[in-house]
Amino acid sequence: MTDRRRRGGRRSGSPTGSHRYPRTARVGEVLREVIAEELERSGADDARLVLVTVTGVDVDPDLRHATVWLSSLGEGAAEALAERRIGLQAAIARQVRLKHTPQLAFAADPAVERGNRIEDIIRAIDSGREEPGG
Repeated sequence: MTDRRRRGGRRSGSPTGSHRYPRTARVGEVLREVIAEELERSGADDARLVLVTVTGVDVDPDLRHATVWLSSLGEGAAEALAERRIGLQAAIARQVRLKHTPQLAFAADPAVERGNRIEDIIRAIDSGREEPGG
């Protein structure tokens, strides 16, 4: 083994010595794509999933658990996702090469709610203003 490798120097295959973003983020992005694609297919069969959008996926560092963030998570959508969780995990296992397939959990994305709240505040401010000369 060379000194460079012992000291934690640059690894082969990566010109900068590190990836631009962590492995969990890369895996999360791949999972987001697979899950979104599967939910799009499921939406044709299940009306509860038609308006569900995957906004992101956070993966635990050990890659055994993942939280799937959704644009909205109504009671019907939550129920449909719970029914399809194992099928989604199976799709991940088929399409993504990982040592362990992460166990999925679903949650409403708090960023979407915050964005909606900000829009409501802006609308309230705009509707409270009077136009000059009006």
